[in-house]
Amino acid sequence: MTPVRLPDDIAVLYDQRRDEIRRRLSEFAAVQPSQWFYECCFCILTPQSSAVHADAVVRELQEIDFFEKGQDVEHVLRNPAAYIRFHRTKHSRLHLLRDQWDAVRGLLEQEGIPSIERRTMLADLVNGYGLKEASHAMRNIGFRGVAILDRHLLRLLVQCDVYPEIPSVSSRSAYLRVEQSFISYAQEVGIDMDELDLLFWCAMTGHILK
Repeated sequence: MTPVRLPDDIAVLYDQRRDEIRRRLSEFAAVQPSQWFYECCFCILTPQSSAVHADAVVRELQEIDFFEKGQDVEHVLRNPAAYIRFHRTKHSRLHLLRDQWDAVRGLLEQEGIPSIERRTMLADLVNGYGLKEASHAMRNIGFRGVAILDRHLLRLLVQCDVYPEIPSVSSRSAYLRVEQSFISYAQEVGIDMDELDLLFWCAMTGHILK
């Protein structure tokens, strides 16, 4: 049986960016609870919009102290310089997140909950989150062991011969199946799954953002 390994170009990229990837994961773990709200905002904004745009919007929300003031910020989301698709819906979801933040923060702070279970609870709690967004929010504040199955990762799973074509993750059961395949592949190639996630993102975009 042919041993499972990374494609040569991805393996070379990992050698080049390993330290940066690990440093980024350490930065996620160092995010202070006072900033968790904005990391969760980021993951409301990213679906079908640029992560770079979402990051720019979050920075502006921080500058105008959206968490404390709760003002109308729809104009920020529809700014052409960092446009967020479905800005009206996402604007409403930002306010819902703010209104229920005590419950969300309580869930994130509660000890003893396995990451997979915590993610499901977070996805159920936050309007606008599926498993992918909940995984993303958790990873960005230092939780490990949940996969962010975005289009970049799914395409790389095909390139790595894990799947013959991009798999569907449209249901929770499908998401969990693909996640397990990703976890198994990470174990077979001997790379931490959270590192592999960022490596795949870097391979597709050239960036290690969040």
